[in-house]
Amino acid sequence: MRKKIIITVIVIAIIILGVLLNGKNIFSNTEDSKSTQENVPITQQNLTIDEKVDQIVASMSQTEKLGQMVMIGIQGTKVDDDSLYMLNQYHMGGVILFDRNMESPEQVKQLTSDLQVQSNEKVPLFIGIDEEGGDVVRMAEKLTPPPSQKEIGATGDIEQAKTWAIKTAKSLKEMGINVNFAPVADVGSNDKRSYSTDTNTVIDFVRAATKGYQQENIIYSLKHFPGIGKGRVDSHVDSSSIDVTKEILMAEDIIPFKTIIDENGPNDYFILVSHLKYPALDEEYPASLSSKIMTDLLRNELGYKGIIITDDMEMGAVANHNDFRSIGVNAVKAGADIVLVCHEYEHQQEVYLGLLDAVNSGEISQERIDESVKRIIKVKLLHLYQ
Repeated sequence: MRKKIIITVIVIAIIILGVLLNGKNIFSNTEDSKSTQENVPITQQNLTIDEKVDQIVASMSQTEKLGQMVMIGIQGTKVDDDSLYMLNQYHMGGVILFDRNMESPEQVKQLTSDLQVQSNEKVPLFIGIDEEGGDVVRMAEKLTPPPSQKEIGATGDIEQAKTWAIKTAKSLKEMGINVNFAPVADVGSNDKRSYSTDTNTVIDFVRAATKGYQQENIIYSLKHFPGIGKGRVDSHVDSSSIDVTKEILMAEDIIPFKTIIDENGPNDYFILVSHLKYPALDEEYPASLSSKIMTDLLRNELGYKGIIITDDMEMGAVANHNDFRSIGVNAVKAGADIVLVCHEYEHQQEVYLGLLDAVNSGEISQERIDESVKRIIKVKLLHLYQ
């Protein structure tokens, strides 16, 4: 009996010594579990989506955060030193592709794969394209392009919008593209880009198209808020104004956007903002630089909580009247989450460096940057990991 007591005392002493030496209870795997959990990527941890977003954003440097807020175009059909420099030096969060980048579906698939792998970012890239239909398509000889939205609308068959959105989404996803800058939600644009000149018809067809994209889990982008259907000057060339009352805009041009906002969650789509001026909404600034339009109207009045992206900042409507160092700063201060710069590396760098200077000087607050980056990361977690 005494011998058993002595053995028990020795065993207890060994256990206590083990606890003191190892700093943990050897009968518990709590620390091991915690260590294992820490080694699991945040995206795979047992956390809520918002907890994952917060952890990823907290782990990012300032330069990584700002990169998420710029989407760029690249040159060539392969990842080269220049595009790698833009992705790795400036941590750009997205790439938009044009015909200059596209030779065949197989080549595009390799390009998008290489971009994702070689970007070395904490989250995947948005890789986007303008595949609206009609005249605004890419690689038309190698893909089956959708008809123009005007042609689809003219059929009177609302399901055609959904059918073509599904076909388009499938072909884009097969090539590694995860964002389509469509559908056009403008009412009565003076080309083939609108479904109709009738507001209710546009609503019906846009709604159907969005359901097609949602079914295929591809991010879509309503454009061009608050509507360019009444415009008569191509914003690629220069600025112009839509001189109608706010009441008319709200009753006609803005209704398709409002409908999608009211009927859908905010994380399936972007809203792309135009470069036109709307004096009834903002007498001074074009929509893409206007806090009255992006923040007061789109965010606060219409209640949109998703990603706001500008149209290409190299378009004449804004590029002819602003320098690139300030243009991105002004867009973000006005409410944009992503600044789109489609062509020249120099301009993309200027936009990024302007944002960096503005944050370092306190012109843009850290809270404002984190607000946008959290929106971006949340959409990426929801759509790009499936």
